[in-house]
Amino acid sequence: MPSHEIQGYCKALRLPTVAQVFEESLTIAHREEWSLEAFLQHPLEQEMSGRSERRITRLVKAAHFPAAKTLETFDQHRLPLRIRRQIPQLCNGDFISRAENILIFGLPGTGKTHLAAALGLEWVQRCYTVLFTPTFKLVGRLLHAKRDYELEHELRRLDRFQVVILDDLGYVQQTREEMEVLFTFLAERYERRSVVITSNLVFSQWDQIFKNPLTTAAAIDRVVHHSLIIEFGQDMKSVRAEEAAQRNDIRLSHKPVTQYTQI
Repeated sequence: MPSHEIQGYCKALRLPTVAQVFEESLTIAHREEWSLEAFLQHPLEQEMSGRSERRITRLVKAAHFPAAKTLETFDQHRLPLRIRRQIPQLCNGDFISRAENILIFGLPGTGKTHLAAALGLEWVQRCYTVLFTPTFKLVGRLLHAKRDYELEHELRRLDRFQVVILDDLGYVQQTREEMEVLFTFLAERYERRSVVITSNLVFSQWDQIFKNPLTTAAAIDRVVHHSLIIEFGQDMKSVRAEEAAQRNDIRLSHKPVTQYTQI
């Protein structure tokens, strides 16, 4: 059978990588005198690898990660040693199958967003489905869906993501409607799907978000249960402030600009 016919069958069977590497595999098989089993194995391995790469590409696109936020571009030496030691384990994503959460607290500009996005990218490389979104954008989408009587549908759509990274939880306008849809989202994912939250507001300040003390307590209870808490600490300076200081040849004070209360 001519090679082009075999390639046509491969394309019809949705084996594009096999079709692409078939002639090359055939040439190598003749030269190295492969067995029939080895010849069959080679293009199938290439197909599996190609499918994995294409899936990861789709997952990265769907995740909407901010640009250039990777572990390679993140200065891990800025983190306390105990946090640095946790990163390899976090990258594996084992907590995702257990529907556990990660909560990242720290001063503005210390790298919370960068770390969350970088970890999310690692999880996507392991074929987990991830969505990265500023909290205010997610709340806006949920509000819009609620007003169109589509909130349940929107929550089901978000449920397709094994991990949702909510960046900057403290920057929500905090109207009653926003509080309600955000709480609904957290409650829906409780013990079913993972949430990663970054915030410069510690738990004692979450009443600024949810207003009602009972709702605040219920929200904290849901995100803290089955969760890992990462605190950047008071002694970490803003990355953005340091970069600006370097550009302008300014020496930064060691005192943090914003007061941060340890949990």
